[in-house]
Amino acid sequence: MVRILGVLPVPNLAKAIAAASGTSTASGGLDVFSTYLYEGNGSTQTITNGIDLAGEGGMVWIKDRENANDNLIHDTERGPLDRLVTSATYAEATNPAGKDVTAFNSDGFTLGENYNGTNYSGFNYVSWTFRKAPRFFDVVTYTGDGTSNRNIAHDLGVAPGMIVVKKTSASGTSWMTWHRSKSGSYLLLNTTGAAVASQQYVFGDDSVAIDPTDSVFTLASDGSVNANGAEYVAYLYAHDPLGPSGDGSDGLIACGSYTGAGADLDIDLGWEPQYAMIKCTSAAATNWVVFDNMRGFLASGDSKDLRPNVSTPEGYNSAIRVNSQGFTAVNGIDGQVNASGRDYIYMAIRRPMAVPESGDEVFAIDTMTATDPDFDGTGFPVDFALMRDIDSTYDTYARSRLTGTAHLLTNTTAAEGSNAGTTFDFMDGWGSYDYGVLTDMYSWMFKRAPQFFDVVCYEGDGVAGLTVKHNLGVAPEMMWIKDRDHGSKHWMVYHKDLNIATHLFLNGTHVPQTDNAWYGTVPTATQFQVGSYSSINTSAESFIAYLFATLAGISKVGSYTGNGSNQTIDCGFSAGARFILIKRTDSTGDWFMWDSERGIVAGNDPRLSLNTTAAEVTSDDSVDPDNSGFIVNQVSATNINVTSAEYIFLAIA
Repeated sequence: MVRILGVLPVPNLAKAIAAASGTSTASGGLDVFSTYLYEGNGSTQTITNGIDLAGEGGMVWIKDRENANDNLIHDTERGPLDRLVTSATYAEATNPAGKDVTAFNSDGFTLGENYNGTNYSGFNYVSWTFRKAPRFFDVVTYTGDGTSNRNIAHDLGVAPGMIVVKKTSASGTSWMTWHRSKSGSYLLLNTTGAAVASQQYVFGDDSVAIDPTDSVFTLASDGSVNANGAEYVAYLYAHDPLGPSGDGSDGLIACGSYTGAGADLDIDLGWEPQYAMIKCTSAAATNWVVFDNMRGFLASGDSKDLRPNVSTPEGYNSAIRVNSQGFTAVNGIDGQVNASGRDYIYMAIRRPMAVPESGDEVFAIDTMTATDPDFDGTGFPVDFALMRDIDSTYDTYARSRLTGTAHLLTNTTAAEGSNAGTTFDFMDGWGSYDYGVLTDMYSWMFKRAPQFFDVVCYEGDGVAGLTVKHNLGVAPEMMWIKDRDHGSKHWMVYHKDLNIATHLFLNGTHVPQTDNAWYGTVPTATQFQVGSYSSINTSAESFIAYLFATLAGISKVGSYTGNGSNQTIDCGFSAGARFILIKRTDSTGDWFMWDSERGIVAGNDPRLSLNTTAAEVTSDDSVDPDNSGFIVNQVSATNINVTSAEYIFLAIA
C-alpha cells in the first residue's frame, strides 16, 4: 500500500491520546493532509492516500499538471459528485455519471472514467486532500438568510487563519476569501486582484469587521456570502503553527503575512512546510501560487507552482526556496511572491513528521526498470538516492528531492551537476531516465523520517559558529556535508564516535582530519554548528547535509574495534542488516558498502566503495549475516576487522 509521503498511519495510541485531549488526531499531519500525484488511466481508479474522507470528512482539490484544465474541488459536505472550479464564478456542477470524483473512502477517494479534469488517460495530476480535523481544517455548508451579523458555527477549535466562501447554488459570485492578516478586507481566489477594503464588511456585520473565533465566523448580509435562500460552502484553514503543546513541536498549519524586500526574504515558520499558498494583497495582476514538496518545493529554487485563479499548467520558477524552518521568498515571477514594499499572505502546511516502525518504510534497494519511475516499488516517495552501475567503473551519484534535478558524486569533490531524468515526483520511487531495463544499475533509496534520516540545505557565511537547524528530532550521529557550488571541496563527515575536533572525507580513504569543522560542539536534536572551514562554510555558497541517527530496530550508527578474526556487530535488529557501510578510522581505508539485494550471505559478498569508481568485487567474504546485525570477518581484501583497529559503520535493517 502506498502511504502518503511514505510514512506510517497514526498509531492507535496517539489517536486515543489526541482524541481524549480534544486536539487533532494528526500525528505530524500525516492523516489530515496529502499531496498525491497520479497518472490518469481513462478508466476508474482509486487514490489511496491514507486520508479518511468517508469517516471524518474533508475536501479534495485536483489539478491537471500538464494541460489547461480547471482546478476542481469536491468535498464531503456537498457530496463527491458536485464539483466547483476555483478559477471561475460558476455554481456547483454535478458530474456526469461515472466521471470525475465518484466516492470518498476511508483511505482516499475514487475517480471515474476518462474525464480530462481528473482522470484522462496519460495526463499527470496532483491532488491535495484536506481532512476535517480540529486545529487544521473544516468544511461548512449553510443556507444564506440575508441578515447582518450572521454567525456560522465551525469545529476548528481555534480561530481560523483563512476562510474561503463560495456560493454554490448560482453562478456569478466570486470565491470570497478572508485572511487573518487582512482583517476588514477580502480577496477573490478566482482573480489576480489585490485585497479589497470591504465597504459592507463582508466578514462582519455590514458596518464593522468581526474576526472569527474558535467556534464561529461572522457574515454580513452581502449576497456574495449570505444571500437569502442561497447555498454556500466555506473552507476554513486554522492558524496553529505552535500546536496543542504550544512549543511548535506539533503545529501543522500557519496563516501569516510578510512585506516583500525585493531580495531574498526568510519566512520563519518554525518548521519545514510541505505546502504553501501565497498571494500578493497590495497589487493587482498577481496570481495565487501553490507549491508542494511532491511536485518540487526545492531548496535550490526553481520550485514548481500551480495557480488556483487560472487553468494554466504547472510552471517552473525560482520564486520560493524551502528550508528546515520555513521558506525563502526571492524576487521572481514578476513580484508575485517578493516585490519590494508589497504585502503578501500565505497559508502553509507542515511537512509530515512520524517515527517509522520498520526499515521497509524508509529504505529500499532496486534496479532500474523500463518504466517510470525508473527505481520503483519502494512504497514511499524517495527523499535521497544513491545510484551507480555496479559492473563497471562508475561514479556514485547522490540525489535528493530538495535539490530536484541536481546531483553530486560521492567519490569526487565535484560541484553539482544536473540531469533532467533526476525526478522525484512519484509516490513510490524516483527517476525518469528511460534507459530501459538495466539490472546492473542500482539505487539505494531513503525516506526522511524523525530519528532515522534528514536532509538539510543551508547557505554558508564563512563565519565560525554558523548554526544549521534540522528536523531529525534527535542528535545526528553521522553527517555527510557537501558544498554544492564549488568543484574542489571534500565531502565532510561527522561521526559521534570520533573526536569532535576531527572529520573524515567521504570521497577519500583518509584518516580523521583535525580541524574545527564542527566548531567544537556536538550536534543536538534541533541543530548543528560548523566552523569556518571552507569545505563546510564558505560565504554565499550552498551546502547540503545528510543526517543519520540510530533508531531502535531500524538503523544503527556505531563503531567497533577489530579482533583479527570475526565478530558479530549487534545493531539491535531482528532480521539482520540490509545495508552496511564501514570505514576504518585509525588508518586509511575505503568506505565499503554491502547490501542484501546484491547479497549479504554466508560466503562471498559483493561490495562497492562510495569513494571510488571501482566495479563491484565479489571475490571475498568480508561480511556475513546475523539476525542482530551483521558479522565482520578479517580478510586482506578489505581489512575491516584488523586486530585493535578502529572502525565506524552505518547499518539499516
